[in-house]
Amino acid sequence: MTQFKAGASLILGGARSGKSAFAERLVDESGLTKIYLATSQAFDGEMEDRISIHRERRGSEWDLVEEPLALVSALEQAASQNACILVDCLTLWLTNLIMAERDVNAECDALCQALPNFMNSGANILFVSNEVGQGIVPMEKMARDFRDHAGRLHQNLAATVHHVWFVTAGLPQKLK
Repeated sequence: MTQFKAGASLILGGARSGKSAFAERLVDESGLTKIYLATSQAFDGEMEDRISIHRERRGSEWDLVEEPLALVSALEQAASQNACILVDCLTLWLTNLIMAERDVNAECDALCQALPNFMNSGANILFVSNEVGQGIVPMEKMARDFRDHAGRLHQNLAATVHHVWFVTAGLPQKLK
């Protein structure tokens, strides 16, 4: 039974919840050209291993775009009616923006403002992100700021996209 729905989707879940694997299955089901837009950066061996596992799981059928900061520009270049773009992941993108001392609010606003244009063009985009609002309030200001940015971004995207999924223990639950 196919769960893929055309349009834009937000796929949330905790760390290691199975959200990326679920998103990859949706892209596979689309029958469209598969584009993986990676926001991660390999700063250490552990992250290199994670990236390698994701690559092996996807296989060679995917086109890869690596963009840690300029997400809107990368989406503008990749968006088409014949493609399904998986953005993995928004929380890594937020981390990259914070570490690069970029204006996170402006970058998130730009993404949310561009999204209707992508949707109207017929692009199929799946955004994967870690849900961070169900845990404790962090002690450090940077961690609280990160949580606040992620929460606002998720709310804004969820209000705009066609579909929202929450994945727990590899089990997807459709929210919208």
